[in-house]
Amino acid sequence: MDCFYAAVEMRERPELAGQPIAVGGGGRRGVVTTCNYEARKFGVRSAMPGFMARERCPQLVFLPVRFDLYRADSAHVFGILREYTPLVEPLSLDEAFLDVSDSPRFAWDIAREIRARIRAELGLTASAGIAANKMLAKIASDWRKPDGQFAILPEQVEAFMRALPVRKLWGVGPKGADRFAAQGIHTCGDLQALSRAALAQRHGRWGEELYALCRGHDDRPVEPDRLRKSLSNESTFAEPLLTLDQCGVALDALCAELLDELDRITPARRVRKAFVKVKFADFTRTTRECVCAEPTSDVFRALLAEAHGRSVLPVRLLGTGVRFAEEEEAEAAVQLELFPSAREGAG
Repeated sequence: MDCFYAAVEMRERPELAGQPIAVGGGGRRGVVTTCNYEARKFGVRSAMPGFMARERCPQLVFLPVRFDLYRADSAHVFGILREYTPLVEPLSLDEAFLDVSDSPRFAWDIAREIRARIRAELGLTASAGIAANKMLAKIASDWRKPDGQFAILPEQVEAFMRALPVRKLWGVGPKGADRFAAQGIHTCGDLQALSRAALAQRHGRWGEELYALCRGHDDRPVEPDRLRKSLSNESTFAEPLLTLDQCGVALDALCAELLDELDRITPARRVRKAFVKVKFADFTRTTRECVCAEPTSDVFRALLAEAHGRSVLPVRLLGTGVRFAEEEEAEAAVQLELFPSAREGAG
């Protein structure tokens, strides 16, 4: 969906047409949840502190978050998607992967019809990417936003990836792109010149992933019924956060979104742990977690303080999440099965 929360608010408030708007971020310590394209022209971005957004766009209209409204529209959209294939893997309220490889119709035509139905039934626009795997489809979905679609055919992948800026790869943000540029690496073609061993030496495990990604390889299936081991969200910041207070403001928005999603999609799942993920300006990552059955913003704030204290560098990514209890219990049961004699003797 195109700037989903903001688009819903604009539909509900037609008098705001053409004005820059932001959902969330209106309070003293608020953070922008999303904004429309008019606001983005001024440099306003998701996860940006509200005061910074206001400095960049003094005429910005701040609107409160209304999750009930967005959830209702999201359910309608997903209902449309599932009419075309049962293989729908949600990523969030406004994004999903669909596997239509078993359909007798062209994927391009299916995507065009879905987008037309969303516009007709909800008054909202959506963009689509069509490709042979998840990563390429995700990249393609951003190619003609808003209200467009783009396809990468199998025979086009090699040439497409050679010319693709490394900034478009998952996990490569503005700072990462700058660091690659300093090494003379601007496109995925440049990155392909490095061996798997060289990338692993420079970037560790992520380097091995880069070796596959820069070639357009991604073998993950669409998993509609996958039982989540955890639930999490994250935001990468165009401008790194310099202080713990700035991180705390951004974390509050992530926490509110996570807890709302937890209540919406997994109300019966028991939470075992809460965690916070931090990526610093040098791309080092750290995670801090604790045993917690009922996560709150205070819990995530405490975890953030501990994780943030592990480096003096600015923060370019924050994430919050929970791990579910039954998953850990299942893993413990598997471990017991590996030592049956010890279990039997314990009685």
